[in-house]
Amino acid sequence: MIEFRIDRRSGVSTYLQIVQQVEQALRLGLLKPGDRLPTARAVVEAIAVNPNTVTKAYRELEHAGLAEGRRGVGTFITGSLGSEAGGRETPLRGELAEWMDRALGEGLGLEDIDALYQDVRRDRQA
Repeated sequence: MIEFRIDRRSGVSTYLQIVQQVEQALRLGLLKPGDRLPTARAVVEAIAVNPNTVTKAYRELEHAGLAEGRRGVGTFITGSLGSEAGGRETPLRGELAEWMDRALGEGLGLEDIDALYQDVRRDRQA
């Protein structure tokens, strides 16, 4: 089950962080259609947020066609994002992990790696 982590200094609203974390879990194949999201009560207890914040996030996911609330049962994943190739146990992920190990071994810090990734990504989009 997904565990949400909220960065209160990020400037990103809490409900949006929950939405983004569900979307990322879907892209990585950590959540699949049929999986149940934690109850609003469980999220409130785990990360000390207002219940309305969780409800707002789950409604956003419903509007995006990614989740469905079932009265008295919970909220379930109904859609998916990403492709099989980007999943957690895929060759691409393994290759990326090896590349990252090499970058760290060559002395790059995580912020350096992020900057390098963003630069290459911009080049590919141009």
